[in-house]
Amino acid sequence: MVDLSGIRCPLFVPANRPDRFVKAAQSGADAVILDLEDAVAREEKDEARALLRTDFTKKPVIVRINATGTSWHEDDLAAVGDLPDIAAIMLPKAEDISAIKTVSATLNDTISIFPLIETAIGLTQARAIAALPTVERLVFGSIDFCADMGCEHQRDVLTPARFELVLASRLAGIAAPIDGVTANFNSDTQTHDDAVHALAVGMTGKLCIHPRQIPEVQRAFMPPDAEIEWAKRVAASGNGAVSIDGAMIDEPVRLRARSILARVGLGRSG
Repeated sequence: MVDLSGIRCPLFVPANRPDRFVKAAQSGADAVILDLEDAVAREEKDEARALLRTDFTKKPVIVRINATGTSWHEDDLAAVGDLPDIAAIMLPKAEDISAIKTVSATLNDTISIFPLIETAIGLTQARAIAALPTVERLVFGSIDFCADMGCEHQRDVLTPARFELVLASRLAGIAAPIDGVTANFNSDTQTHDDAVHALAVGMTGKLCIHPRQIPEVQRAFMPPDAEIEWAKRVAASGNGAVSIDGAMIDEPVRLRARSILARVGLGRSG
């Protein structure tokens, strides 16, 4: 399996629009999600499935298939199983542990799964889902989650759900989850602020639905220069308790510093 723990800004592209595949790969996104689900009309599912390919980029290609129980699910799995160099599948409405295990077995446990947590049941099962061996990242389908819960799609309302996914990922020892989309792709400010909030909660990536969102997500997840310099000094401060800039530095603070450096490729978070 490919290491997908560093993905920050994956970009959706409809699987029935091969004319957009290369553009998506060149957009600055660090992964491309070929979407067989919401972006493709019912009558176009078969055509979209036949158009799947991964040879347009060296970046990770993820395929969002249709959910377990839909009439397209098994055909999606068959198509994905025949697709060379696929990095992962994204599984909508992930809830049932046995169903996810069946998906993994169908794919011979060789393809990573990104379960989309989009329902109340999915959230209650998130810790068990995250612990499955083929699950590499949890993904928050926040809009569908709100529809299922009957709640408003607002940051303060969704913070407990986001934190539960972060906690589930941490307990399972997998990379932190990827946050859901900002539907208003015309607002750079909202995209950036939503990504900043996701980072503050502990997430380390955000789904993108338009190329213009990518720079804003990248900027949000990139530490500012002053924070990077602080982290370098703290990480190099040895061990035990020391003082830097008038603040006490001990091992928990060094762990945070190493995590910051890992985000910019200058060290390891562990």
